[in-house]
Amino acid sequence: MSNAKYTNPETILLHAGYRRDPTTKAVALPIYQTTSFQFDSTEHAANLFALKELGNIYTRIMNPTADALEQRVAALEGGVAGLAVASGQAATMFSVMNLCQAGDNIVSSTDLYGGTWNLFANTLKQFGVECRFVDPADPENFRRATDAKTRCYYAETLPNPKLNVFPIKEVADIGRSLGVPLIMDNTAAPVLCQPIKHGAAVVMHSTTKWIGGHGTSIGGVVVDGGNFDWEAHAERFPLLNTPDPSYHGAVWTQAVKPLGPIAYIIRMRVTLLRDVGAAMSPFNAFMFVQGLETLALRMRAHNENALRVAAWLARQPGITKVIHPSLQTGEMKRRADAYLKGGYGSLIGFELEGGVEAGKRFIDALNMVYHVANIGDARSLAIHPASTTHSQLSAEEQAASGVTPGYVRLSIGIEHIDDILADLDQALAAARGGARKAAE
Repeated sequence: MSNAKYTNPETILLHAGYRRDPTTKAVALPIYQTTSFQFDSTEHAANLFALKELGNIYTRIMNPTADALEQRVAALEGGVAGLAVASGQAATMFSVMNLCQAGDNIVSSTDLYGGTWNLFANTLKQFGVECRFVDPADPENFRRATDAKTRCYYAETLPNPKLNVFPIKEVADIGRSLGVPLIMDNTAAPVLCQPIKHGAAVVMHSTTKWIGGHGTSIGGVVVDGGNFDWEAHAERFPLLNTPDPSYHGAVWTQAVKPLGPIAYIIRMRVTLLRDVGAAMSPFNAFMFVQGLETLALRMRAHNENALRVAAWLARQPGITKVIHPSLQTGEMKRRADAYLKGGYGSLIGFELEGGVEAGKRFIDALNMVYHVANIGDARSLAIHPASTTHSQLSAEEQAASGVTPGYVRLSIGIEHIDDILADLDQALAAARGGARKAAE
């Protein structure tokens, strides 16, 4: 369970959940690099396996280092409990498949990371689960796509690469009127947004990104908001409300009531994580807790630098479009201001005159900024999505997700702003120079 004692993110990220090691009194979180845990007795072991009490059994299912991470992220998001897994992709898959089986469907925003789109459009199909993609520009599109077999809605708070903030409350309210929970990928907006406060039932993160912040570890986490009544719509959620043959016929909404409103996350832990085995290593969990401790400070620097870069790019010749929430107008700007507090995030997209070739010249000319597939690093990063992160998508799917042939994505880091701008300036000059030579 998360520690709700603190309300400010700067304090939550240093103190929530873990305080000290109970045996050694160590203040720094230990890395419990162990597979197994000694039971006190046969009765103790039986109680753990029967969920009569919570505790450590096997690191594939739970681990004290991962538990500290889970508690801290759950507290940050205002949820009741979390589950750490091996990657952000695993977190996405688990968050959806915890509710779905063959014949079911989900409704997802079109504004998605390319890997998530491919997972939903192709891999879920292999499990007999249909994904219905809808444009979030009109929240009512989610209602129109919903039927009796719809198990959840899914969206990204600050979608990569479109950067149009999702209408969280509007879609969450539609879902709750129909008995459908909203699952939010909040990877790009930690600290800036708490989707659970706006009605989301579940939040997930790729901890690989801003939470880790240093490009050293792969991981993901799912947070249960504890605010969705799974029993009120029992027919829509049979996996939570009918006997589970994989766990002695447990009915999860009933079995965990003494432990709190955590049926969703407990089922994910003791069935999906147990059976699929996408466990986070204790070392990676330790690395993510280190990242969490400075997350609030890093987000401030990310945001300040990104604002400066977005404004600077908008003044440069040869750039036809700059995409950042600070530059949006109308409904998109309203959503950004309503859901993002303290900054607009560190992702920026832009289009260069000259399309694909100009984009390639820009990328190849960068010196300080890294050309990598990651985002959310303390370092500044750049990539050409159409040929990399979104390359498995068709041209139509790329366009729907916000990727055009000449689109370049920046993830602005925490370096000194003068050094960031200097590198971007010389790379833009190289791109423009190449365009002139090609024209000649």
